[in-house]
Amino acid sequence: MFLGRLDELKKLNNLFMNNRFECVILHGRLRMGKTSLLREFMKDKEKYCIYFSAEPTSDRENLDALARAVRTFPRAPAGELELKNYYEEVFERLNKLSRTERVVMIIDEYQNLVHGNKGISDFIARFIDSKLNTSQLMLIICGSSEAVMESETLGYSAFHGRRTEQMQLRPFSFFETKRFYGGFSPFDIAVIYGITGGIPHYLNMMKSELTVEENILRTFFDPMSELFEEPANFLRREVRDPAYYNAVLKAIASGCNKNSEISAAVGLETSACTAYLKNLISFGLIGRHTPVTERAGKKTIYEFEDSMFHFWYRFVPANASLIHSGMAHIIWRNIAAQIPSYMDKVFKDICRQWVAWRNSSGSLPVQYADVGRWWGYDPVADTDSAIPIVAYCADDMDALFGDAIWSDSPAEASALRSLEERSRLFRYPNRHLYLFSRSGFTDECTELAVRLGANLVMFE
Repeated sequence: MFLGRLDELKKLNNLFMNNRFECVILHGRLRMGKTSLLREFMKDKEKYCIYFSAEPTSDRENLDALARAVRTFPRAPAGELELKNYYEEVFERLNKLSRTERVVMIIDEYQNLVHGNKGISDFIARFIDSKLNTSQLMLIICGSSEAVMESETLGYSAFHGRRTEQMQLRPFSFFETKRFYGGFSPFDIAVIYGITGGIPHYLNMMKSELTVEENILRTFFDPMSELFEEPANFLRREVRDPAYYNAVLKAIASGCNKNSEISAAVGLETSACTAYLKNLISFGLIGRHTPVTERAGKKTIYEFEDSMFHFWYRFVPANASLIHSGMAHIIWRNIAAQIPSYMDKVFKDICRQWVAWRNSSGSLPVQYADVGRWWGYDPVADTDSAIPIVAYCADDMDALFGDAIWSDSPAEASALRSLEERSRLFRYPNRHLYLFSRSGFTDECTELAVRLGANLVMFE
């Protein structure tokens, strides 16, 4: 099923219509729906498109397959269908075909082509300069390995000055996810989002005719399911030695979030641990975070960006033996009790997305320069403190402070009072308070909000 990506699809269609040479770099980690987007783009363009997906095999086999794809293009001249197996001849054929008519050449899973032929990017770049840039070829290069795409196609790579468009597919936000799953309640959609991270392939596995519990049991706690093996398979695809990467992710899932804590838990020097963390960030699995009002420094922490991996590493490894024994329904009672604490972080992230979305659309009282969160020392309470949602203006006059309560019970006045006290740690003249709640607000909380001029937002 094709989900979303309407802006990206519109962009590709607009580029197709201009009949100029285009070199489009499409990237994003595995499972983001890149190939689905390309298939949707090709639906009404069969007579214009050549599609080739490189395999993790030898360069010769990939070259043969690429040659076959070009050879069987429906508009190829009858007398010129045979090609020898050289990239020069393959791209010369593309050049001839696209001299007078639009031709789309899609090379998918580009990292596999690079692994077999280290010079392929330089070759294509030279061919663009010498011939293709005056043709009507639309060349789309798509890859799932962010490390390879970064080094080979983005930044100051061989395609610098030659790529005409670059598009990165990212996970869907909660609000995009919500549009696709009308069969679930808003609360259930939040949990589905929290265990899939808004990644299209994982979302497609969730069935609206099943309960959240049934979906989790059949995807995460069934040893025959794809998601049960997904993190291990992902690491095997991306790195040569996944053992330490696996250990780092387990440490973060257990609550370690500073480099020193993670390296101690894993048994690595901090410098070595930094290298693993850097790669995991490039994969989109974890993020490096700093309080929104400060520069990177001692307060830097590492947390999961991909909540599917977070859910998996928090709950699956510790229960692997029981899962393999077919006892998933027994361990579910324990896991279900931990879902609220897991969802607390997810809900705060959803509410930050709400603030960022309203800010970008101009729907908040003022326009904020940045949206994030803050943590640090509270000298009044003489303890560490945190504010989950913080946005500030460039002129240092206005700031938004927010908190989010994921609970079966209405949010109480104490939650709003605490937020107001924490907001006083900052010296912004105008402080705007936002309290979000899954289950509404008590009368006392509503009365306090009126006195403080605070905003209460019900999750729906």
